[in-house]
Amino acid sequence: MSGLEQSIDGEVWIRLGSFFGILLLMLLWEQLSPRRVALPKRAWRRTNNLLLVVVNALLVKIIMPFGAVALAFYAQQQQWGLLNHIELPLWLSLLIAIVLLDMLIYWQHRLFHVIKPLWRLHQVHHADMDYDTTTGLRFHPIEIILSMLIKFGAIILLGPVAMAVLIFELMLNGSAMFNHGNIRLPLKLDRPLRWLIVTPDMHRIHHSIHRHEADSNYGFALAIWDRLFGSYQAEPKEGQINMRFGVKYQQDFQQTSGLWALLKMPFTLNPPMKKDDE
Repeated sequence: MSGLEQSIDGEVWIRLGSFFGILLLMLLWEQLSPRRVALPKRAWRRTNNLLLVVVNALLVKIIMPFGAVALAFYAQQQQWGLLNHIELPLWLSLLIAIVLLDMLIYWQHRLFHVIKPLWRLHQVHHADMDYDTTTGLRFHPIEIILSMLIKFGAIILLGPVAMAVLIFELMLNGSAMFNHGNIRLPLKLDRPLRWLIVTPDMHRIHHSIHRHEADSNYGFALAIWDRLFGSYQAEPKEGQINMRFGVKYQQDFQQTSGLWALLKMPFTLNPPMKKDDE
């Protein structure tokens, strides 16, 4: 077995173990210490969110048989990318790559809010009328594929070591489930913690029904980017308990929760050009 094949095989098992481990932990945490009362029909909505994950995984595997870690491994062999031409200690190379990749995700996220064709895809994520760890996994397949292509481009240009990409992928997936969690963190812990990482209370604001709040707190893992680039909002107008989720132009639970509705949403749900805040 070649080094590339070993890289792909090892990555799959590490990522699967991490995914299911964090998912089960978050689902248990939500049951034991919820931040808010869940909407009725929650199980049906959550099931469809998870089914969308399965659809995405199958499509990505068919369209892109190799992943970001394998590409980084190959780029390292071919000496592609900036970091492959700079001699740095491994720890510093890892740190630079992870921080820059996280900043890329921040700006990618902002672009998906600003450019209307991209928002049509991303609205699948925001149309969820409740908010829990399965929301963090709910993305349209086309958005997943576009995100992968952007990430591939960054890997080719930046040249991070494969270990950095694997750590980043685990961090990103884990953060997505954590910061979308319907979990209660003590305020004394949340306030200092959100200076370092994105907490559920911080990211929940990003899923507000009010567009000016949804256009804030874009970060997924590191919290610095929203403060640095002026998109940070500390609290929602209606408060964490009373705030509402989804998009104002589609508040039908059936149309925002069914699997088929989610798959066709970018083509059937046309968002208004004007951002209606109130």
